[in-house]
Amino acid sequence: MSIPSAVLAAGWIPFVVTLVLILLFSGAYVKYFISKRDGTISTTLSAVVALSVTFFTTALIPVDVFLVSFMKNSDGTFKDWAISNTTRLSMETSVTDAYYSLYGLIVFCLFLLLPFMYFFYEERDEESTVKSRICSALKFTIVSLFIVVTLMLVGAFVGVNHGSPSPNGNNTNQWKRIVDMFKEFGTETRAEDALSFVMSILSLLGMLALIMYSAYGMSAMPMSLIKGTKSAKKERMDVQNRRSRIADRSRSIREKYNRRNRDQGLDEEERLLEREEKHLQAKENSILQKCLMVLRPFEVVFGILFFLVTLLIFVSLLLTNIDKAIHGLGYKSGYALSKRTLPNPVDIILVFCQKVFPLDYIMFAVLVLYLVFCSMSGVRNIGIWFLWLRMYKIRPRRTRPQGILMMCMIMMFLTLAINIIIYELTPQYSSFGSQKYVINNGNSTHPIPDIVSCTAEATTNDCTVTSMSLLLTSFFYRMWFFGAAYYWGTWVFLGFILIGFIISVIKKRKSSIEGEVDIDDFDDSDEELLTG
Repeated sequence: MSIPSAVLAAGWIPFVVTLVLILLFSGAYVKYFISKRDGTISTTLSAVVALSVTFFTTALIPVDVFLVSFMKNSDGTFKDWAISNTTRLSMETSVTDAYYSLYGLIVFCLFLLLPFMYFFYEERDEESTVKSRICSALKFTIVSLFIVVTLMLVGAFVGVNHGSPSPNGNNTNQWKRIVDMFKEFGTETRAEDALSFVMSILSLLGMLALIMYSAYGMSAMPMSLIKGTKSAKKERMDVQNRRSRIADRSRSIREKYNRRNRDQGLDEEERLLEREEKHLQAKENSILQKCLMVLRPFEVVFGILFFLVTLLIFVSLLLTNIDKAIHGLGYKSGYALSKRTLPNPVDIILVFCQKVFPLDYIMFAVLVLYLVFCSMSGVRNIGIWFLWLRMYKIRPRRTRPQGILMMCMIMMFLTLAINIIIYELTPQYSSFGSQKYVINNGNSTHPIPDIVSCTAEATTNDCTVTSMSLLLTSFFYRMWFFGAAYYWGTWVFLGFILIGFIISVIKKRKSSIEGEVDIDDFDDSDEELLTG
């Protein structure tokens, strides 16, 4: 029996709407941060495409969950159109193909599009031609192409350790069920093996970025809303006093040395303070700023709500990790968890919301958006660093195109890691949705049917696993190291959230013109912000 069109429409139409919203959001985000002076159409479009493609993979998760959940009735039986295993497999294959297509686009953007555009812009000067810039950019891009080809060859042809649980009878049986599930659904080609291996490495790099940026953002963003910014009027008066003192010092130095030796440091500091005063004056007289002052109580309320969301995510991840430590199958199986034992608030909420369509879509979107915005907040506050050197500052309407492209790269890594965190946060929702199945208790003569939620302990004839869960399980199955690394990375992530919270509490309130004035800015670049 074919899949009803109503089912496909209910699953895919919200996804298409989400894609359009993602494109609009990515375009607005890039335009907000990219420098008006240096921005080009090519770098802007490349950044928007790369950012959108990454968010598409996350937007596919609720569609995946909806399709497998809608196959079942509330009594644990399959619906008429989903009774055939061929129909179910066909639906899941289409979703899996969508995942692999998007993952392939991510690899293309990370290793070809963004590196090429980065070096293409780096070669920009008055004497160079477009042809020479393309040739120079291609030379550098070949290096990244060589890296990804090498990784894909390793993933496709080098045998990997499929892992094994700790020597415990119960663990061995549970791991066998997981492996059997993977073998039944995961009949993949070498190309898919290669792509899975590359995505595992990229997700691992994303976990490092998640620890650095998202953990701090999840603590700093709520606290910054609660604390608010400094008063523009008080800041302006303070800047005026500092500027007056520096002017007096500079004048006394010039008088002492008969104007022959001028302190360049004092002159630069005075010019910087003059620019700060100009921005603070504009902020103080801004009608929008006065309206925002009226909305200040709501900002505090949102800060408290965001803090509670961070706390909810922290507790859910903590409980999941403790559950894996106690009931998981050990590091040699990537700490695979066959079923949830400890309560997970976020998982329970999403599974419950799925009963009222499309409430789970909305809740899931809120969760993902929060993680994404926290990550963006972390990138903006910390900046882009190479070891101890800061490469780029992320500032509204003043970020160089190279910085925007690097930021998009980091956001791609972060979003891949967010997919892992979502799986850790919502193991039941991400794997089986609201599916239930019937088990018979009692004896063979008097069976007692019982309806329970699907877990990895169920057979493939009873439950259908989501493509996302299957892909992540396949990563762990092929090489246990990735599963173990994600598990321990989550512990570090939780630790950095606590550290970030302590730093956020200690830090002073931000300036009302945070990020608008920098000593490296062009002399006439202030007019772009003050008039734009």
